[in-house]
This record gives sequence, structure tokens and C-alpha cells, in this order.
Amino acid sequence: MDSPNRGIPRGQPASFSDRTTDISIFETLEDSLIAAHLIKPPANNIISTSLRRLFDVLFSVGMLLTLTPLMLIAALAIKIDSKGPVFYRQSRVGLNGVSFKITKFRSMCEDAEKSGLAVWAAPLDSRVTRFGRLMRKYRIDELPQFLDVVRGDMSVVGPRPERPEFVDILQGSIPDYNLRHAVKPGITGLAQVRYCYGASIDDALIKHIYDTEYLKTRSLLLDGKILFETVAVVLFGQGAR
Repeated sequence: MDSPNRGIPRGQPASFSDRTTDISIFETLEDSLIAAHLIKPPANNIISTSLRRLFDVLFSVGMLLTLTPLMLIAALAIKIDSKGPVFYRQSRVGLNGVSFKITKFRSMCEDAEKSGLAVWAAPLDSRVTRFGRLMRKYRIDELPQFLDVVRGDMSVVGPRPERPEFVDILQGSIPDYNLRHAVKPGITGLAQVRYCYGASIDDALIKHIYDTEYLKTRSLLLDGKILFETVAVVLFGQGAR
């Protein structure tokens, strides 16, 4: 492949060398990618798996019940703001590389990808609706994914699921990218609270470092810390597009 970004329409390019990022990320790049070879899929520990699943379901049901008024308002605003359905379902790659349909509030115009090509979101993306921009800023569009957690397709915390079209390219560009599929994808994750919104292979590489670190140290305690940091990200609208 001549260029890892070739063939993927996107907005303003983000150069790996030009992006402002904590220098420690780059210093640990080589060690992180080497360490990735040492990661094995989580053992099928019935107790650990059951506890995580119990937490996911209880937390998600609690959030759905608590946020029902907000979600109803969002649904009404979407219908008033633009034509199209309230919800948007899209294929993502999940546990063991199996695809599933992720559920989100629609934040873009109905024909956002009329060309048929998968397109990364760009800064000030013209496809995003007026209310969609507000939803993306405060992650309101992600709330329906708690339904995906209850269904068992996702976990509350884990690597963010990517689209199959992008996974095919990222697996050929980033060493051990498929390690993320050893666990269920999450609504939030370490990469989401430690790095900005990603819209290129350069960004995906940096996020892969964080996902690798998460897989090495994964625990309910770490998940709790990530959830706590996610609150700050949501409240201050960080990293949205």
C-alpha cells in the first residue's frame, strides 16, 4: 500500500509529526507495539466475566432510566431539526471480529454517505445537522449505545468499535490492531479520555497505544477510573466533531 490513508475520504489531514501531542506518547510507541505481542486474549474466567457483565447491564439500565427524559427531548429535537429517522444504525466490528449494528442518535443529514463510501468525520463537517453538532459536543448521540450493552454487543468500557471498511485498512497499517477484538468494544475507553477525536490512521495509531495499555491493565478498577474521566470529557465537550 503506497499510503495508509489512501482511498479513505476524510476532512483536514492530521499529520503524525505535526499533531500536538504529549511527547511521552511517542516515546512509548515502540515499547507499546512490542508489548502488544505479549498480550493474550483474556482468560475465560467465569467469575470475572460474569461480574463485568453484571456491571455492564446494571450500569446501562440505570443510565437508560436516568437519562430517559434527555433522550426523549433529543429524539424530538432530531425530528424537528432535520428529515430522517431518529436513530442511526451502522455496522461496527466487535468481539472476535464479528460485526454488529451500533445504535446512535442520528447527528448527520439523511444522505450523509450517498456516495456509498465510508467517510471519517471532519472538523466542522457539513454533513452534521445543527442539533447534531450539539449532540456530538456532549456525546448525547452515543446514549442509545447503552441498549447495545444490554443486548450484549458492547461493554460500557473498552476499545471503541470501528467500521469494517476502516478496520480492513487499519489492520494492514497498524501492528496487532486486531488485538482490540479480544474484548467487547466499549461506549468509552482509555483512548477516548486521553486523546482527542481521531479521524485518520495517524490518530488511530496513537489510540492503538492507549488501547494496548488498556488491554494490559484491564480491570473493573481501571474501568471505574475511565468512567470518572469520561464525565469530565462529556461535561466540557472535549474532542467532539
